[in-house]
Amino acid sequence: MNRSLYVGVFGLLLGMFLAMLDGLIVGTALPTIAGDLGGLDRLPWVVTAYLLAAAATTPIWGKVGDLFGRKATFISAIALFLAGSGLAGLSQDMGQLIAFRAVQGLGAGGLMVGALAIIGVLVPPRESGRLQSMIGVIMPIAYVGGPLLGGLLTDYLSWRWTFYVNLPVGAVALLIISTRIHLPPAERVKPRIDYGGAALLTTAIVALTLLAGWAGTAYAWTSPQVLALGALSVLALAGFVAVERRAAEPVIPPRLFADRGFTLAQVLSFLVGAAMVSVTNYLPQYMQFVQGASPAAAGMLLLPLMFGMLAAQLVTGRLISRDGRYRRYPILGGALMTAGSLALLLLDASTPAPAASALTLVIGTGIGLVMQSTTLITINGADPRDMGAASGTVTLLRTVGGSLGIAVLGTLYAARMRTDLTARLGAGQAERLERSGELTPGSLPRLPAPVADAVREAVTSGLHALLLGAAALAAISFAIAWLIREIPLRTEPAPQPPPEPAPQPEPKASPQPNHSPAPQPDPEAAPSPRKG
Repeated sequence: MNRSLYVGVFGLLLGMFLAMLDGLIVGTALPTIAGDLGGLDRLPWVVTAYLLAAAATTPIWGKVGDLFGRKATFISAIALFLAGSGLAGLSQDMGQLIAFRAVQGLGAGGLMVGALAIIGVLVPPRESGRLQSMIGVIMPIAYVGGPLLGGLLTDYLSWRWTFYVNLPVGAVALLIISTRIHLPPAERVKPRIDYGGAALLTTAIVALTLLAGWAGTAYAWTSPQVLALGALSVLALAGFVAVERRAAEPVIPPRLFADRGFTLAQVLSFLVGAAMVSVTNYLPQYMQFVQGASPAAAGMLLLPLMFGMLAAQLVTGRLISRDGRYRRYPILGGALMTAGSLALLLLDASTPAPAASALTLVIGTGIGLVMQSTTLITINGADPRDMGAASGTVTLLRTVGGSLGIAVLGTLYAARMRTDLTARLGAGQAERLERSGELTPGSLPRLPAPVADAVREAVTSGLHALLLGAAALAAISFAIAWLIREIPLRTEPAPQPPPEPAPQPEPKASPQPNHSPAPQPDPEAAPSPRKG
């Protein structure tokens, strides 16, 4: 990669860093937010609203970038994300926070896809692993420092600063991208937005997420609300597939899925997103409720998980750049994710904090291996014209996986925790405890010892239910990874398609200025100026 591009690429990675930082910072602040704003029963929606909005808009951002310009689209996504961040920090109740988190998510949907699409144009897949040297500078702040920084801000300033901190970082990213990223001129395409496909995809994602979060908790599985959501999800997905097959510029081009590696990479991205978001958002609650850690200390206890993710991505990127082989990494990642999820079942109310922290290393390493390899497989399997749509698809599937994962596995967590708490304290006392707002880490020391012990055991039981679900997802990932075939990665950048003497009309004239007009546009005229 040209050295002059490093500063510009750093700005792109800084944009990606915003989305990563926000999700990880908020995880350690969630219990404190619930204690301040109330609405403990709606707490999962602080995460779900963000992921849902990001998932629904990710493919749209990618396609808009392909049609209107990737740089301008990426800058717009950052600006919207920063507006949502400022508003979220000003929230006065849980409803406002959830709504502004959705605004944040609307912008976040374009951050990862925009950066990946631009990098896919500027840098060949075989060389993209070298970008890990730059990622190594900024990703520790997100993966490792994110939970710690969130805890420190919550402890010493306010949870509101977990949102405000995005503003200066975003300002730097905007400045660098505006001045240092210069993309090659793209082929002019008449913009044709697939409004029908975008609407159907958004409807399907929202309905699926609501179904996953409400079924069996807010409403019975056989209730009219859940059955209606299920029917709406199926109809919207079927309609989306039909519309995409006929659309001139589909949000997710069906031709992408003709590549087997691309399709499998999307399935793996969905599964790893579900496992990663669920585990990283609920482990801090165990650390605070059961281990008695402060938000800052809970972030520190997750350092092995974050270091494992970071190291796996760095090493995988380097190794793939060296020999171009990638099939072994999603297989190994799936195995480590499965083993790591099962190892975390050893956690209980008496587990020493250092041991609990160390047990997170294995699953973190597995997540990093799968994430890095699936991104490279996706970029390698897409044509230059579809780079934005392909990057949007892998980010979409990862985000939808996270949204559905935290809804489904979070529901398992809450149901098991409530059942265990009821069994230990009785239905009346358990319900009073939940309604009183005292079911937070800060209020736990003030509760009678038997009640506090019951809460710790119930939280541990809920975490075990979530980890069993994560282990099942990881095992499926391991099985699917074996189906990937090794296809050599490209060693050249993905250029914009040049004008060709093809049947399609081109605004550019023939490169042969001395070629006399011929009655037939014969393609073999290139070697000699005239025919004998």
